Amino acid sequence: MDSTPLELIRPQAPLRCCLISGGSSRRMGCDKALLSHPEGGSWLERTLLLLAQLQAPIALLSRHGPHLERSEALQVELKASGVALELIAEPPPWEGPLLALHRLMEHHPDERLLLCPVDMPDLSLAALQALLAGAATGSPIRLQLAHDGERLQPLLGLYPSSAPIRAHLAAAVGRGERRLQSWLATLPYQTVPLDPRAIRNVNRPGPSQLA
Repeated sequence: MDSTPLELIRPQAPLRCCLISGGSSRRMGCDKALLSHPEGGSWLERTLLLLAQLQAPIALLSRHGPHLERSEALQVELKASGVALELIAEPPPWEGPLLALHRLMEHHPDERLLLCPVDMPDLSLAALQALLAGAATGSPIRLQLAHDGERLQPLLGLYPSSAPIRAHLAAAVGRGERRLQSWLATLPYQTVPLDPRAIRNVNRPGPSQLA
C-alpha cells in the first residue's frame, strides 16, 4: 500500500459523470457503443440519458468521431433539461481506461468524478444511486468502487480528482503504468456492493449483447 498522504476531498466538491467510450470493441467485432439498446437508441445514448437522471454535468470522452457526432443532438436535448454534456475528443495515444481517467482528472480537477463505461447495457439508476449512497457513508479520502459480489468493477466508481490523487495518478502514468488495477492497488479504496446483473460488462457478441 502506497503511504502517499491523500488530503480530504472537500464535501462540497461537485459531482461530474464521466462516460468513457474509447475502446476498440475487438472482442465484440463491431462498435458496441453504437449497438441498439432495447430501451431505444444506442448503448451510448441510453447510458448518457441514464447518467443525466443524476442531474449532474456529464463528460463524454471518446476517440471515436461517430460517438461524438451521435451525441451532439443529445447534447442539445440535455441542455434544455438543465444538464450540461461536454464532448471530449480523446487524443492519442489510446492506451486504456487508466490514461483516460488521468485525462479526465486533469480536465476536471477538484471534482467527484463518477466514472462509467459504455459497455454496461444493464446499468440502472438504482445501481448508480446505490453507489453514490455508499460513497456518502464512506471515507472521503477513499475511492468508491463497484463490486459485483465476486470481483471489483473499477470502471464504475467515484474517483475524487483532488490534487493529491491527480498527482499520484500523473506520477503513475508518467512511469508508464497503464493498468487500472495496478494503480488501484497503491491506493485506499472502498468497495460498494451492487447488483451484479446491473453492472455486468458485455464484451462479446451473443444473447447478452441486447442487440
